Amino acid sequence: MSERAPYASDPAKTRGRLFGASDSPTRSEYQRDRDRIIHSTAFRRLQHKTQVFLHHEGQHFRTRLTHTLEVSQMARSIARALRLDEDLAEAVALAHDLGHTPFGHAGERVLHERMKPWGGFDHNMQAIRVVTRLENRYAEHDGLNLTWESLEGILKHNGPLVGADGAPVGRYRHEGLPFGLAEIPAAAGLRVDSYASLEAQAAAIADDIAYNAHDIDDALRAGLIRLPDLLEVPFAGPIVREVLERWPDIEPNRQAHEVQRRLITRSVEDVIATSTAVIGAAGVTSADDVRRAGIVLVRFSQEINQSEQGLKQFLFRNVYRSEAVMGPVRRSEAVVGELFDGYMTGAALPGRWEDRMRAAGNDAARARVVADFIAGMTDPYAMEKHARLPV
Repeated sequence: MSERAPYASDPAKTRGRLFGASDSPTRSEYQRDRDRIIHSTAFRRLQHKTQVFLHHEGQHFRTRLTHTLEVSQMARSIARALRLDEDLAEAVALAHDLGHTPFGHAGERVLHERMKPWGGFDHNMQAIRVVTRLENRYAEHDGLNLTWESLEGILKHNGPLVGADGAPVGRYRHEGLPFGLAEIPAAAGLRVDSYASLEAQAAAIADDIAYNAHDIDDALRAGLIRLPDLLEVPFAGPIVREVLERWPDIEPNRQAHEVQRRLITRSVEDVIATSTAVIGAAGVTSADDVRRAGIVLVRFSQEINQSEQGLKQFLFRNVYRSEAVMGPVRRSEAVVGELFDGYMTGAALPGRWEDRMRAAGNDAARARVVADFIAGMTDPYAMEKHARLPV
C-alpha cells in the first residue's frame, strides 16, 4: 500500500473502543474491526437475506452477503487509490447492511410502519444495535466492541443525520431522528451533524455503484429487461451500444458481463478522479478536517451523477416496481407484518428472546424486542416461523 494520505483515518490514532482490548501484534485496530464483523452471526445471516430478488426464486441472484462483499471490494479499491485506510473502508462496507431485515426493503417498510408508535425502525440504526448490543458472543461485553471510527462510519456512511442548525436532514426530515440514537456508546462524540471519514464515504458510494451494476445484471438474468432496453438509458446506454457493436454475436450472458464490468470500472474511475480533485480543492489535511468540511468529498462528477440518477429511475420503473418483483414483495410484507402482530399478541419467541420479552417493562420495550428478533431473521427462517404462528 502507498503511504497513507494526511486526511486518511489512522488506526494508530483511533478514538478507541468502549471496552478496553489488548494490543494485537499482527493487526491494526481497523483490521480487528473488519475481522470481528466477518466472524459475527449477523454477517453470516446475510447469505440468506434478500437483495432485490427473493432468496428462493433463483440460485444465482445476489443476496445481502454477495452484495456486501462486492461493495467491500469496490470500497477498498477507491480507498487505495485515494490513499485512505483500506481496512476501515472495508469494515464499514462489510457492516453497512447488518441491520437489514429479511425480504429486503419490504421487510424494513413493514417494521417501520409497525414500530411508528415506538420510534420507528431504521436499518442504519439497527446495524448499530447489532454491533453494540445484539451480538452476544464475547465473554466480557455485548456487541462487537468496534472502534469509534467504525461506529461513526456505520451510522453516517450516508451522511449527517442533522444539519448545522440541529434539524434532521434527508429522510429524517419528516419523521425525526431514528430510535436509539442517544443509546449508542460514545453517541455524544459521533457528531451526527458532520460527514464521516473519507473511508466511510468510499463505502457509501461503492454501495451506489454496486446497486446499479448488479441490479442490472440480476434483472437481465430474471428476464425483466434485455440489453437493447438499456440503449437510451443514461450512463448505461453508451456502454451497451459499444458492447453490442463490438461483440454482436457472443452469448447474451457475456455481453451482459461486459456491460456490467464497464459500468463498474467507469463509475469507480470517475469517483477516484472527481474525489481527488474535490479533496484537493477542499484543502483538508486531517481526518478531522474531513468531518468539518461540511460537504461530501467522495463523489461522482456532476455528469455521472446526473446520468446515474437517470439509470436509477429506469431501474425503479422497470425492475423494482415490476410485478415479478412486487408480487413476492407483497407476500413478504404480509409475512413480516403477521410475524410482528403474532409476537406482540402472545406467540412465544424462542429461548433468550422470550426471556427478553418477559423482562420488557412496557409495550415500547416489548415491541423493540420483537423488531430486533424479526430484523435478525433470514428469509427462510422468517417463512418457517410464519408457518408456525398460531392460527
